[in-house]
Amino acid sequence: MFSRVRSGSMLAAASLALAFSSTAAAKPYKGAEVYSSQSYLQGRIEMRMRMSRGSGILSTFFTYKNGSEMSGAFWEEIDIEVFGKDNARSWQSNIITGMGTKVTSEAVHNAGVSLADAYHTYALEWTPDYVAWSIDGREIKRTTGAQVTSLKNPQSFRFNTWSSDATEWVGAFDDSALPQHQFVNWIKYYRYNNGNFELAWQDDFNSLDSTRWSKGDWTFDGNRVDFDPQNVTVKDGTLVLSLTREGQTGFTGAVPRDEDTGTGAGAGGAGATASSSSSGAGGAEATASSSGSGEGGAATTASSSGSGEGGAATAASSSASGEVGATTGASASVGAGATGEGGGSDGTMPDDESSDGGCGCVVAGASATTSSWAAALALGLSALAMRRRRPRG
Repeated sequence: MFSRVRSGSMLAAASLALAFSSTAAAKPYKGAEVYSSQSYLQGRIEMRMRMSRGSGILSTFFTYKNGSEMSGAFWEEIDIEVFGKDNARSWQSNIITGMGTKVTSEAVHNAGVSLADAYHTYALEWTPDYVAWSIDGREIKRTTGAQVTSLKNPQSFRFNTWSSDATEWVGAFDDSALPQHQFVNWIKYYRYNNGNFELAWQDDFNSLDSTRWSKGDWTFDGNRVDFDPQNVTVKDGTLVLSLTREGQTGFTGAVPRDEDTGTGAGAGGAGATASSSSSGAGGAEATASSSGSGEGGAATTASSSGSGEGGAATAASSSASGEVGATTGASASVGAGATGEGGGSDGTMPDDESSDGGCGCVVAGASATTSSWAAALALGLSALAMRRRRPRG
C-alpha cells in the first residue's frame, strides 16, 4: 500500500539549509516553544491543555531524542499535534523513527469537539512494548512492534505553537485569527517501573521552573514563525504559548478558566494533590474533566478507560491517516536544545507485505483513509528541509 521513497538528496539539501539558517531574516510572525532540560526514558506523561485555533496553526506536545537530527543519528520522536483548522477539532498522533529514510505511524483523529474551546487531559504512555495516546481518559491509539522497540533512548519533553506553510497538511494560514494561545494548566510525569507508572513529578506552572524548562529561540524553513521567548508566559498558574505578529508578543489577557475539578492547579483549577495512582501496563489513569468552557465548548466527562492489553476498540491499518495526514520531515540543532517538531517524516510508511511494518497500530474510532497518502507523502518529502532549527546566537 505504501511505497518506499529514497530521499538522500533531500537530506543533503536540508543539512545545507541548516548550515545557513542562522543568517535568515526575522519572520513577521512569532510563535513559542518550551523544552525540558532533562530527558526521560519511558513512562506516562499527562498534560492538561487548551489549544490554539486557526487554519495553518499547530499546537503540540512531543517527546524527542536530542541529537536525532545529526548526521548518522537514529531519529526517535513521539507526537501529539492539534490542528487549528476546522475549529481545532482534529489532532495527529505519530511516532518517527529511523536513520536516513524514516518510518512513521501517524494517524489523524477527530475529537468530536473543538480542542480550543476547553481544556482536555492528554496522555502519552511509553513502555518497552507499546506507545498509547489518550484524551480525557479514553485511549485513542496504541502502537506496538518494531517501531516501539526501537525507541531506546531518553527523550526531552516539548510544547510549541507554530504555523506551517504546508497548506495541504494544516490548511491555508489565516492571520486574522491572531493572536492565538496554547494554555497548559499542568503536566505530570510518571516513571515506568516493572509494569507500573509511578508519579515522579508534577508541574502546576505557578512559575516557569528554570531548572526544568527552557524557552526556544529558533526557527526552521517552512515555519512561518520564529520562536520568541517573549511569547512564553506564565500567568494564573498556567503556561501560555502565544502565536502573534511581530511587535505584538506576549500575553496580557485573561487565562480561560479550567473547569476541571480533578488534580492539578491553574486558572480556576483545584489545588494539586499529586498521588501516585499508578496504572499497570496499559492501564490509563482516570482523569475526570468536565471541561465545558468557551464558546460552544461541549462538556465531556472522562471515565477511567483503563485500556490494558488491546484496550483500544478498532483495529486500523498501520499508519492510518485521516483526511490529509501529511508527513513532514523534522530536524534540529541540538546545541541550542532545539529539536524537530513532530509532524511526520521525510521518508516512508511501512510496506504492505511487512509484518505491520513495525507499527502494529490499534486505533479507537479511527476514520482511516489511505487514498490521500500519496499526495501527503509527496508533501512530506517536499517539506523535509522545513523542519530544521536555527541555532541560537
